[in-house]
Amino acid sequence: MKILESAGAPAAAPRRGPLHGLVVLDITRVVAGPYCSMILADLGARVIKIEHPEDPDYVRDFPPFVGEGDERFSAFFAQYNRHKEGITLNLKHEDGRALLKRLAARADVLVENFRPGTMQRFGVGYETLRAENPKLVYAAISGFGQTGPNALRPGFDNSGQATGGLWSMNGFPDRPPVRVGTIVGDVSATLFATIGVLAAIREVERTGQGQMVDVSQQDSVLALTENAVVKYTVDGEIAGPLGNDHPFVRPYGQFPCKDGHVFFGGYNDKLWGLSCRKFGTPELIVDPEIDTMAKRFDPEVYARRIKPVVEAWFQERSKAELEALAGDDIPLCAVKNIKEVVEDPHIAARDMIVDVDYPQGRVGMFGTPIKLSGTPADARGTAPRLGQHNAEVYADLLGIDSDELQRLKTSGAV
Repeated sequence: MKILESAGAPAAAPRRGPLHGLVVLDITRVVAGPYCSMILADLGARVIKIEHPEDPDYVRDFPPFVGEGDERFSAFFAQYNRHKEGITLNLKHEDGRALLKRLAARADVLVENFRPGTMQRFGVGYETLRAENPKLVYAAISGFGQTGPNALRPGFDNSGQATGGLWSMNGFPDRPPVRVGTIVGDVSATLFATIGVLAAIREVERTGQGQMVDVSQQDSVLALTENAVVKYTVDGEIAGPLGNDHPFVRPYGQFPCKDGHVFFGGYNDKLWGLSCRKFGTPELIVDPEIDTMAKRFDPEVYARRIKPVVEAWFQERSKAELEALAGDDIPLCAVKNIKEVVEDPHIAARDMIVDVDYPQGRVGMFGTPIKLSGTPADARGTAPRLGQHNAEVYADLLGIDSDELQRLKTSGAV
């Protein structure tokens, strides 16, 4: 437990932002829930991360680590829990449940990602907390949602990818389906939950009534499947893996070059014409077999005429040379590994890699893609040690003094 308790750094100074003044209780683990509350924190909300004193968020033990020995901490945890205050609270303890009810009465938002029914079994479900605070926005993120025949099934990122249809569409046609290479099931649920929370807050401002925001990973992944649903409901066609191709837009995909691969999307007549001129084959613009977008979309014509031409354009040029040649005129860009992305000057100009200093060392993490001109988000913040802000939060929000806090700690409530 020492490793977990020593993770983190002192809390940053009070911040402002478009959500300044909003109090968020974060009773979540891993990514989908913590990321949702972190976005709110980046935008200025006061987020209080609540963890069980003996069973905290287990991503505190996820690599990579900064520091050594008992002082090391998880950079993975830090990336999704910046700007938060950390307190401990045991929902299995009567006093812990009473504390949560009191905190909920003072909060604007609560985010949890337990399996449906868990909070109700603890006696602190939505209806109970709503009785304490009718304005409370209660966001519940789960694998399969709060309703439906599969609601009680356990869910992870891969569950969402598998049951939402995305996994079956990813990979290459002649191989088994491939998981998307990041936790898109978690992250999609994060984004939809955040949007739902903001919409519910607006409704509170309008009517004074809070509500539950019910977001599932399966639903969220399904909403990312582009045209797969309408292709099936209209034409009866089941989407399958396409590799790096698009179902009907060509040329539009990944192509090899001298030192790697690039994405090229010169599929419409204007972009195709510009590309032909830049790569020294202007005669192709008026070639009667491929002179219209519709002709180039034909799979047989594309494979026989277009793909070999594009590959010839690229094979003797590097990624940098191709990007320079394309300039601001045609959609062509390098397929970059994460090292190239982190070191990209444009990424730096967008402030998308932020360095956060801890006593144990510096952590470079992704910033926020939300760029607000008047009230910008702040992505530079530290994550809390386990229970780091118990004294401050319990005193500030509930008026609990040090003696009472010690009693609660001794009893196992916090």
